[in-house]
Amino acid sequence: MTSPLPAEQQGSTDSAGRSIPDPDRWSSLLRGSQGAAMHPDALHRLVSRTTELLQLAQAEEDALDTGAAAEAGALLVESHFTDPDLLAGAIGLLQAGGPGQLRCAELAGAFAAGWAEALRERTLQEQEAIRLAADTARREAERALRESEARFRALFESAAIGIGIGDVEGNILAVNKALQDIFGARPGDMQGRRVNDLVHPEDSPGVWEAYEEMVSGKRDHFSLDKPYYRQDGEVVWTHLTCSLIRDDDGTPVYQVAMLEDITDRYRLQERLRHQATHDPLTGLPNRSAFFERLEAVFDSPEPGARFGLCYVDLDGFKVVNDSLGHEMGDQLLAAVALRLESALRPLGHLVARLGGDEFVVLLEDCRGEQEAVAAAKTVLAALAKPVPIDGHRLAIGASIGVLERPVAATTPMAAVRAADLTLYRAKEEGRGRWTLFDPQRNARSVSRYAVSVRMPVALDRGEFFIDYQPLCRLSDGSLSAVEALVRWRHPQLGVLGPDEFIGTAEETGLIMPLGRWVLEQACGQAADWVRQFGDRAPQINVNLAVRQVRNAGLVTDIDRILRSCGLDPSRLQLEITESAVVGPKDESLRALHSLVDMGVSLAVDDFGTGWSNLAYLRDLPVSSLKIAGSFVSDLKETGREQQLGWRIVGGLVSLSHSLGLTVTAEGVENADHATRLRQMGCDRAQGWHFGRPARPEEIVRRIMEEHDLKPDK
Repeated sequence: MTSPLPAEQQGSTDSAGRSIPDPDRWSSLLRGSQGAAMHPDALHRLVSRTTELLQLAQAEEDALDTGAAAEAGALLVESHFTDPDLLAGAIGLLQAGGPGQLRCAELAGAFAAGWAEALRERTLQEQEAIRLAADTARREAERALRESEARFRALFESAAIGIGIGDVEGNILAVNKALQDIFGARPGDMQGRRVNDLVHPEDSPGVWEAYEEMVSGKRDHFSLDKPYYRQDGEVVWTHLTCSLIRDDDGTPVYQVAMLEDITDRYRLQERLRHQATHDPLTGLPNRSAFFERLEAVFDSPEPGARFGLCYVDLDGFKVVNDSLGHEMGDQLLAAVALRLESALRPLGHLVARLGGDEFVVLLEDCRGEQEAVAAAKTVLAALAKPVPIDGHRLAIGASIGVLERPVAATTPMAAVRAADLTLYRAKEEGRGRWTLFDPQRNARSVSRYAVSVRMPVALDRGEFFIDYQPLCRLSDGSLSAVEALVRWRHPQLGVLGPDEFIGTAEETGLIMPLGRWVLEQACGQAADWVRQFGDRAPQINVNLAVRQVRNAGLVTDIDRILRSCGLDPSRLQLEITESAVVGPKDESLRALHSLVDMGVSLAVDDFGTGWSNLAYLRDLPVSSLKIAGSFVSDLKETGREQQLGWRIVGGLVSLSHSLGLTVTAEGVENADHATRLRQMGCDRAQGWHFGRPARPEEIVRRIMEEHDLKPDK
């Protein structure tokens, strides 16, 4: 019978006819399976030992030692040769070969049985090892779980912070002792309740929006301060932190809430906040609280929303405070505050004390001027009766500025300023009354206020500048002099003329530094023109305010200015008003005479606008009169008034000439007026017909054109 194996896989037989696998082929078979991972020496020993066992199995001619063959198969399994293909190859080698095919088959079967039994034992051992490992792991996991649960229970029960566990449907499943103490509850009082049962009226909408987002899985946690009702009805404030617990698939299954009792801290903060936002004397909201509420009115208002302010100042409070003492004054303020709040709080209006004896009433969602005026009348009615304090009956009234506006039409600070200015109008109009906001009068007051506030720093910041208006000879229209006119480039109000700020400067005393600056600038400019054009340079005219004329240092200032810039005094003419000198014994006359003695000339500005007492011209050392522009501008009228006006102007010109004075007409706007003034003998004129106020370079251009001069190259 021919062997089914290829020749290279066939075995061999010895002289006794025993089937012996070729060592090289046997080694090749093992190396092709698991043997490649073995050390060559170990593989050599395995081949030798298995070959030896197979020979030993066939040692007896009449009987096969199946135990040795099975041991050879088992030895391969012990060496990790467990591949079924290896077993098939080994059986093939053992079955091939000599004439004893039956014996070879028995040998192969015994070998295979040993291999299979060893493999089964090995598998059973591995399974048992796995079982033991799994059992050990389970026991360890159970022990760890018990320890973890014990630690959690100890932490849960003994924690100083309140902890509650619930499902995502909002059912409370467990609470610890600290949480029971926070709520003043027994163990069974909390379990079984729903989270939604713990709503408090002071909860903001954001609390429950955050909660719904968490239990729906949109967020994992949130933290905030929240009040709760205790079992006894008292309110407890807590810091709440709520977290979501998910399963392995990420599905929300539980919620855990941790609550810290912050009631004491919250009450302390509330006391501190109340102290910070309320007046300690009257208990009313203070300035800070008022502005916080006012700004809230302007924060995202509804379309068409309106508001009202009543700015209240007590009449006669200073008299009480000064005559009866500050303690009595404080008691009066407290009594007034109580009356105002009792009368206005039921109407839903906020009453605040701004300081001193000033109060303010805020009307949110005001329905119109009538409601604001009604609030002002309520204030007056509340203070109509005398206030009894320590045996005194103190009569106290109030002046009130009333403002009612659309929220979109103003700002908080602008509204308060407008109400304050309206209050002062009420005081000026007689006190004990309310006055309604007037936009036009307020605009004028705001401008005056803005001017007075800004003016002290305007000089330092270089906001003032000077324009020069031509004064021309009527005989030929040539340039004779220029008048220095100060301007203010205000950062908010634009360029302001003298009429818009000189009055305020005189009231505040700022006219002194401003007037000194104008003199320095104008004289310096005139000196530059003299150096450039010589005798063809114009005279410089500068206005002096009443305060300047009556200032004892006037002569010294002007002398210093003329010397510092190198201007001949004859080139300077100072213009004063009729009101600058009261009479012949006025001290300011000495200063004016000293200026004239120095070489400076004087002119009376706006002649005819005051009392025009001609007698004082006898005492004033003036050399010129300037007829007020109002006289000339009125000559535009026709008829008898016009003829009378021209006669007055003509009389003033004749009078001036008879006194040896030159005459300048102001406000000349057309050629007809200029011609008639020239025919009357008027010496000079100024006005838009002869030139508007201009920058210095424009005056230079005019000088050069009149004298046909060419610019230096």
